[in-house]
Amino acid sequence: YTRKIFHFSIFLAAAATQALWGIQALCVFGGMTSLVVLYAVIRGDGHPLYEAMAREKDRPRRTLFIVTPYFATLIGGIAANVIFGDVAVIGYLTAGIGDAIGEPVGVKFGRYEYRVPSFARVPARRTYEGSVAVFLGCVAALAIGLAVVPSMELNTSPFIVVPVVALVCAVTEAVSPHGWDNLTLQVFPCAAVLLLG
Repeated sequence: YTRKIFHFSIFLAAAATQALWGIQALCVFGGMTSLVVLYAVIRGDGHPLYEAMAREKDRPRRTLFIVTPYFATLIGGIAANVIFGDVAVIGYLTAGIGDAIGEPVGVKFGRYEYRVPSFARVPARRTYEGSVAVFLGCVAALAIGLAVVPSMELNTSPFIVVPVVALVCAVTEAVSPHGWDNLTLQVFPCAAVLLLG
């Protein structure tokens, strides 16, 4: 669960940083976070920072599945900012809250599994129970995001936009290749909110 706390903290800190101080502050935050990830990867197995980011089930490619989500997060954050501007905060929140809650719920309560693509021949599975948790987490994330993004004015009722976009998020996370949902869960929610809103 330490990995998901790290994940949750990074995305929420990114959302707060950009919402409060803008993209320049976010770039500084991203640079500092990159140094922490690099340090953890260099130190490797057994180091507390490395262990906070790595999953046992990703053996023997645990480092790959630290580096892949890192680059997915970086690419997703840059793409969301370039394409959607300050609406990117919604992507940080959905990736941070929705994705962070899905895995622990799936591990603890999941009974019905399904496979997801993995580029590194590490078997990857998710659960339907975890996907429901992603949906519920994204409902909360979207409600927060729509409240804190100053440029977000919806033409459609948030009671329609929030559950529909949360469903888009849950399906997106369910079909995203292992390690790449940090990218898709930043970009797709922003596009769906702007399309529906």
